[in-house]
This record gives sequence, structure tokens and C-alpha cells, in this order.
Amino acid sequence: MILKNKKIVISAGASGIGWVTAKVLDQRGAKVFVCDIDEGRVKAINSDKKNKIKAFACNANEEKEVYNFFKEIKKNTTTLDCLINNVGIAGPTGSIEKLNYKDWDKTLKTNIIGHFLFTKCAIPMLKKNKGGSIINISSTAGVFGFPLRSPYAASKAANISFTKTAAMELGKYKIRVNSILPGVIRGIRMQKVIDAKAKYLGVSKKSIEKEFISMASMNCWIEEEDIGKLCSFLISDDGNKISGQSIAVDGNTLKGD
Repeated sequence: MILKNKKIVISAGASGIGWVTAKVLDQRGAKVFVCDIDEGRVKAINSDKKNKIKAFACNANEEKEVYNFFKEIKKNTTTLDCLINNVGIAGPTGSIEKLNYKDWDKTLKTNIIGHFLFTKCAIPMLKKNKGGSIINISSTAGVFGFPLRSPYAASKAANISFTKTAAMELGKYKIRVNSILPGVIRGIRMQKVIDAKAKYLGVSKKSIEKEFISMASMNCWIEEEDIGKLCSFLISDDGNKISGQSIAVDGNTLKGD
């Protein structure tokens, strides 16, 4: 129960990394609030009587919806211990010369401006708590690049810079800001990325999967639970002097492609 009574918000937390992380934190004693654009998943979570995690519908691309989400959070608590900026999309697959403006705009709006909106709303509640943690879910693509996924890689690089800047601004309030850089995560989102790249290159899905896994010296998938465990550490008192860092959970990435 190392997170007992810690109050935590997770954006895009109704499925994938966000949901698995929410369950890890809940099991360790935290009071977890998630939001998601998937209203069906939100309803299912709230209908489960065995579940203590509260879910809310919210489109992270809409400023008003993010503000309204935090209004709902304030009905439950006036302070926060942690915000996990998990919202993000994979973006399009294709060469730079063939990608269009709309795909770039949507990817950057979701992956970096979405993080800004949630952070802006969470800061007053973290200050009222007299400290806490913000965790931005970035990617190793933000460090190494990602051929055929330029808007995604650019957004994740921006995310890392946003993390460092926010850490500098908020340190005096005892608010720690860090990025987690997942490697190749086993799950539906990565499978879609693999499928798209295989189709674009005209090769087998198995060959792309093998290529991605071989990028790490440990030659392994990263599990969604691995991200939740690192979030737990960064939120806990054990991580109370860690800020401004970009921490990879990737089995040691050796190359970007």
C-alpha cells in the first residue's frame, strides 16, 4: 500500500497502458480517476461494482471538455498527488513527403497540446497539495526518431522538452515532472503500428514484429504493467527527489529503426 490515499488522475486511462497503470496504482492503495474518449469503456468501468476506479468521458483534444473533467474531479477531491499524461495517438504511417497536414495537426494536438491542457488544469491542485508528481508518457521514438512515423516521433520529442521545462518551473512547489519512454509495448496499439508498417512496405507482419523487438538488447516486448510499476515508484516517496528525467522502459534500445 505504498500509494495509500494518493489521489491520481490518468488521461486516456480506460484502456491499454492507462488502464493497466490505473489498476496497478489502485492495487497499491491510490484513489484513481481516469478519463477517456471511449464512452463505452467509461460506462463499463463505472458499472463494475467491484471496481474502485472512477471514470469520466473526456476528449483530450477539446479544451472545454478537459476543463469540465477537472470540475468533476474537484467534486471528489480538492488536491492531487499525481497527474499521468497518458493520452496519445500513433499517428499516420508514411514518408514525410506523402503525409498530409491534417495527420500532423491531429497527432501533435493530441500528443503534446493534450498534455499541456491536463497539466495546466492539474497544477493548481498539485500546488494545493504542497507537492506531487506529473508523469508524461513519451516514447523512445522521441530520442531515436522513427522512420515513417515522423509526426509521432516529433510529438514525443516535444513531450520530453515539455517535461524538462515544466520540471524547472514547478520544482519550487515540490512538484516533480518526469517522462517515461516505453519501448515496444505488447498490445493493440503496437499491433496496429506493425500492421500499418507491414502494409506500407509490402512485407509480412511477422518480419516487422521481429524487427521492432530486435531494436532492444534484451530482445523482448515491454508489458503495459511495466509502465504502471515505474509510475508507482515515481509517485511514491521513494521517488521524491527525481524530476526532469526521461526514463526509458525499453529493454535498452540499440537503434531507432
